[in-house]
Amino acid sequence: MTPKIRFDRVEKVYDVGGKPFQALQSFSLDVEDNEFLTLVGPSGCGKSTVLNIAAGLLEPSGGAVTIDGQRVTGPGPVRGVIFQQYALFPWLTVRQNVEFGLRLKRLSRREQRDVAMHYIDMVGLSAFADALPKTLSGGMKQRCAIARAYAVDPKILLMDEPFGALDALTRVNLQSQLLEMWAKEKRTVIFITHDVDEAVFLANRVIVMAARPGRLHRVIPVDLGYPRTDDTRLSPEFTAIRNEVWTSVYHQPSSNL
Repeated sequence: MTPKIRFDRVEKVYDVGGKPFQALQSFSLDVEDNEFLTLVGPSGCGKSTVLNIAAGLLEPSGGAVTIDGQRVTGPGPVRGVIFQQYALFPWLTVRQNVEFGLRLKRLSRREQRDVAMHYIDMVGLSAFADALPKTLSGGMKQRCAIARAYAVDPKILLMDEPFGALDALTRVNLQSQLLEMWAKEKRTVIFITHDVDEAVFLANRVIVMAARPGRLHRVIPVDLGYPRTDDTRLSPEFTAIRNEVWTSVYHQPSSNL
């Protein structure tokens, strides 16, 4: 069966001051339909490079990424990308931000509004639908960004440390909310994080990368089942997997953290 996403010996070399710098070396990985993967690893291991190549925002220097067997050659509507920066239009309300991508789908104004409000309600922002981003907290802005990504119905969500700038409590709450949305409306998700607990709590599998050059180090299954709750975080099974991931990230031979 063809995987949803296939990274086939992907390489990326940058020109740094006239010298080649290999950011990614022979990265191969299959991602199944509706799977939730998290990527972790030391600084400079190529996590964002992997995601940007999958998004079609970067061209690989070698190898290929395919989606449903079709080679990625640029951005496309089947992929939604969410970054740490909220990237909301400051002059548009929450609802208008979520509606923005729907304008290309040839929906009526009523249909655009209905779809937008469906996802705004899912992320708990119905009371703020007419608010401008400047009036929202960081967590609320990121919820708006998630609603906007979901609204255009991508089959794949690519998330680059979306909760990295948030306080710990907001971050934990958004992790649970993201999993609730994923349970209701399945998507294939690749989620980059530096937080080992976050990586384990969210994922079906944790992908551990090694640096210099960036490459696949380990694939660690997370056999905890869903839904995941506060009890999950406190369970001995969670602790065991967390410790395994932490050791794989921070005790890599010759890694430069």
